[in-house]
Amino acid sequence: MKTVSQTSIENTLLFVLNTVQLVVYIGLMAMLGQGLLYLLTGQKRQTNLFYQLFEAVNKPWFAVARWVSPARVASHHHGFVGFFVLAVVYMAVTLAKIEHCISVSMAGCR
Repeated sequence: MKTVSQTSIENTLLFVLNTVQLVVYIGLMAMLGQGLLYLLTGQKRQTNLFYQLFEAVNKPWFAVARWVSPARVASHHHGFVGFFVLAVVYMAVTLAKIEHCISVSMAGCR
């Protein structure tokens, strides 16, 4: 039988995993949106309000990509690096969430 503190820790871990997964998912979708607008708007992308919004949302992910990338990676490739870093983090969090849900017999994971 589980104690109240064990259940509380399990629920907290599930909440943290869900929150991290949501933040990373929003970052992935924002990067996809920015990439799509990059292709569609051409040279006028800097005046596009939605492109500017995606730039603001993605600024932290580009900073992580710059930090992770070696100096030889060109700055226009940081978007790809950031996207793939986020994709790997999303997969890792999803696998951790699945493992957690299996270990607690799916309690609270529905």
